[in-house]
This record gives sequence, structure tokens and C-alpha cells, in this order.
Amino acid sequence: MKILCVADTVETCLYAAFDAARFGDVDLVLSCGDLPPEYVSFLVSATGGPVYYVRGNHDIRYDAKPPMGAMDLHGRIVDYQGIRILGLEGSRWYNGGPMQYSDGQMRGMIRKLWPRLWFRKPVDIIFTHAPPRGVGDREDLCHRGFRSYNRLIEQLRPRYFIHGHIHAHFETMEARTTLVDTTKVINAYGHVCIEIDGRQTD
Repeated sequence: MKILCVADTVETCLYAAFDAARFGDVDLVLSCGDLPPEYVSFLVSATGGPVYYVRGNHDIRYDAKPPMGAMDLHGRIVDYQGIRILGLEGSRWYNGGPMQYSDGQMRGMIRKLWPRLWFRKPVDIIFTHAPPRGVGDREDLCHRGFRSYNRLIEQLRPRYFIHGHIHAHFETMEARTTLVDTTKVINAYGHVCIEIDGRQTD
């Protein structure tokens, strides 16, 4: 399965000059936040969907104009063709704006999900706006990662943890990726594609 992950900036090859040769075989899109709703809506029509998204700390227009045809996955778990995916929105609290949370608030959200996380099949992909603490994040209050995400990785051991929020340009997949135990933590700034196989079911 080919998954297109996007975050933080609109890219010409995915919008004004959509490159069907590169992205026509995408099976699923994950939007990690801070993107115009029109852009996310366009990706639904351009790729044929599905498109799942979480909101970033700048996505204040989504309440009035959510992306058409896309699904908000904040605090939800879905199974798509054998791949279990969890989404979590927002950044660390820094000025009281929307989609900003203290680490304790995020920990509380995760705690409410725990019965569904613990007693069901493993989670393959966690996608968020903010990163885990100490994994490619920054030291200013806005761009610090959530320590509760580190704990989530430790306990669930997903195959991928995909985030945005940290603006950086990468020449290779290796430059985007940090291995935390067995989990690949990937910064999706701009866009990145990953390939993942579904789990076999009994």
C-alpha cells in the first residue's frame, strides 16, 4: 500500500500542477495539519481518496469549512485494508489558541482511547501534527513535542509515527526518519510517501 503523507506547506506537484505520474497510484493520504482545507479537499479528488486528516495549530478555518470528502481522525482509530491508524491533532500549548494542548491534556486524551488501543489489534500508524518530545522537535514552547507520544510509541510500538509541525527540508527519506526502537518516526513536512503491507487477518 502506498500512503502519501503531507504537512505544513502546499506543494505545486500536489496541487497547481498535480503530478499524476508520481501520485496516481496513491492508495491513502494522511494530512498531518497546518494545510488549507481547499488543498486537502483537492487531494481527495486528485487521488480518489480516502484522505484522513488531523488539524494543526493553525487550522482555524476547518470548523467553518472542513475539507470536503476527507475524514477527521483526531482521537479515532480506523482499520483501512488491514492497516490500523490512529490520529491526534494539535501542538503544545503556547498562546492559548485552538488545537493547543498541555502534555497532561494530551495524556488524558490518550488515556480515554486506551481500552480501544490495548484490547484490540496492534496500531500500525500513528499520525499527528506535533512530534514526540526529543525526536526532531525544537526547544521553543510552540515546537516542543509531546512526552505522552514517547510513551505511546513505547507501549504500542507502531510501525510508523508520522508528524508535521517541524519545518525542515529533506533530501532523502533517511534524513526525515528517526528510528525509536522499532518505530520509524517520520517528519512529513511538505510530502513523503511510504509503503506498508497490511497485516494478515485470521
